[in-house]
Amino acid sequence: MELRDTDRALVQAATAVAKLRCRSQHHTVASAARTADGRVFTGVNVQHATGGCCAELVVIGTAATQGVTDLETIVIVADRGRDVSEPCGDCRQVLADYFPALRVITGELDALRVVEIGSLPG
Repeated sequence: MELRDTDRALVQAATAVAKLRCRSQHHTVASAARTADGRVFTGVNVQHATGGCCAELVVIGTAATQGVTDLETIVIVADRGRDVSEPCGDCRQVLADYFPALRVITGELDALRVVEIGSLPG
């Protein structure tokens, strides 16, 4: 799928959160998701010796606190210039279960593309 201007803005939002909030070993990945009506939710992962939570799941929870039950597009950005990432296997499953039509922005920064969550390798 072709990248829209709103997709580029979503990458910029996640990148800004990664630069601002991912400055320790506890927070190394940021995510941003957009609803069909244009609302954007962001989050960072939480790492701890007892386990952790991926940024994508934080975004789902943040959106849920605002009554959002449907996300349209998501992007995951790693800290320290590590670029755009794909969701891990566990998050991929959660995202596909909750939002089967979700669009995922993936690829290198100079060659980003959008794919459906179900088309990512499991």
